Amino acid sequence: MAVAQNARPVSLAEAEDKVRTPLADTWAQFKRNRAAVLSLIFVIGLFLMALTAPLWRSVGFLEDPLKQHRGLPKYPAPMTCAIDNPPGQPQWCFVAGADGLGRDIMSRVVFGSQISLIVGVVGTIVSFTVGIIYGLISGYYGGWVDNLMMRIVDFLYGLPGLVLIILLQVFFKALAAYSDDPSYRGVIGPIGVFVVDINRRMGGLFFLFIAIGLLSWIGEARLTRGQVLSMKEKEFIEAARSIGARNRRIIFVHVLPNIIGPLIVVAALSVPGYIFTEAALSALGLGVSPGVPSWGAMISEARDAGFQYVPHLIVAPGGALSLTVLAFTFLGDGLRDALDPRLRGT
Repeated sequence: MAVAQNARPVSLAEAEDKVRTPLADTWAQFKRNRAAVLSLIFVIGLFLMALTAPLWRSVGFLEDPLKQHRGLPKYPAPMTCAIDNPPGQPQWCFVAGADGLGRDIMSRVVFGSQISLIVGVVGTIVSFTVGIIYGLISGYYGGWVDNLMMRIVDFLYGLPGLVLIILLQVFFKALAAYSDDPSYRGVIGPIGVFVVDINRRMGGLFFLFIAIGLLSWIGEARLTRGQVLSMKEKEFIEAARSIGARNRRIIFVHVLPNIIGPLIVVAALSVPGYIFTEAALSALGLGVSPGVPSWGAMISEARDAGFQYVPHLIVAPGGALSLTVLAFTFLGDGLRDALDPRLRGT
């Protein structure tokens, strides 16, 4: 038997590439995007900072975001120190300055990251879960089921999302105001009073979750349906049907794992949109409850105070919001490139 004379020996790196798992292959492709890697590090650090904020406050590295220091000049410059601490205790200096009520801006920015991340994560989970289930059912079963479900999506898709969210928030704010009046408690009913009470305990986030979650899943559902329509006619799906596999097994074992890549990318790219929506609503006074630290609320307070005269009021929350939105955007772009099989090996 003749042996090829020009056969090239396979290198160790090439041999490892051939046996590399899909997850390792995705990570290798993701590492090539430096902006995505830096964004991932920033996002991980942001989550760690938000989760450990109460710990930093307990050890004295952060101030209570609601504490108002008395005796300060109005809108002090950065590094101004408080003068109302008891004698013998170290005075608290405001690294990023203080607002008109004497509250530490840096502490409020750190605790405000909790609100932004909660809204971004919850909004993404709702859109990802509801959208995938809705799109899987619609695309797989087809026929009148698909027509009915897609007409509902088309109707909701035609509604102006941000305008509807603003209207819902106005309605919820009015509902909360009526619940304070005993004469209106019978009108809104016990369920309304219960929901308003939950919203107050969550600092206004419950109504915000409802407003954002009503329409956030539409894009994910349409994308999932399109992926299912192109996947359910593949040969391996027909083979699964021929051996008697149930529809539930085909959907969640054979179809979903093969379409999950683009859905994860869309979910990652949607996080900055939810964060920006919360910031915009809080800046308009329709977001979290007054006093709750939020980047949007801080930007609104800086606008009302005239940040052209006291610019330090907007630098910290505006910079944190901008960096977070950019980080999630670059992270989503990196995931899109890493999960695209056409870019493997390039």
